[in-house]
Amino acid sequence: NDQRKVIYQQRTEIMSAEDIAAVIRDVRADVVDTLVARHVPPESVEEQWDLAGLEQVVARDFGVAVELRGWVGEDSNRGAAGIGARLLAAIEGEYERKVQQVGEQVMRHLERAVMLQQVDGHWREHLAAMDYLRQGIYLRAYAQKNPKQEYKREAFELFADMLQRIKDEVTKHLVTVQVRSREEVEQAERAAHALDNVQYRHADFTDSAEGELPEGEGVAVAEGETEQ
Repeated sequence: NDQRKVIYQQRTEIMSAEDIAAVIRDVRADVVDTLVARHVPPESVEEQWDLAGLEQVVARDFGVAVELRGWVGEDSNRGAAGIGARLLAAIEGEYERKVQQVGEQVMRHLERAVMLQQVDGHWREHLAAMDYLRQGIYLRAYAQKNPKQEYKREAFELFADMLQRIKDEVTKHLVTVQVRSREEVEQAERAAHALDNVQYRHADFTDSAEGELPEGEGVAVAEGETEQ
């Protein structure tokens, strides 16, 4: 019930937010911080950093190529904060180019829609996971554990993981989404319609010809065209 209140509050804030771009910007920053912490653990030394893995994840999930290993090698004082700032700047730059491409109004509408979609979808999945957890939680008693306490602990972990997945998916979808204009959609539909109307005829085909076309001997002719 407490988790439900948090989710409903989030939905209300998303629906009523006057500046949804600021909300999405904070989500992106949180995602980058979490990503950096996974590959550059706090209180770790440079030998323990996985900068190659971080570069690969950013390229795979956000379609943004950021060179980190050589950049860090140029200055030994560049740590997790600098890496995070460099990644965030690269992702923000890519995102701003997308906003300029599709327009702010379209992007604001898309941000709100994607955020709500991810919250609702992950919340439904979470409810199913909670039901599954509830059905089997009393088996913990066989391990000399308090089922009620274990349920609370695992439910909290599931909820925290869900909130982070929502942020990750929102950021990934919005950075990589391809938005097409109405003209581009209509052009693609016309091209698809033209392909649907393509017929294959033999080069020597006449209306009175009978029999099947020999395999591999034909030319593509769209309806409405005449053969020369």
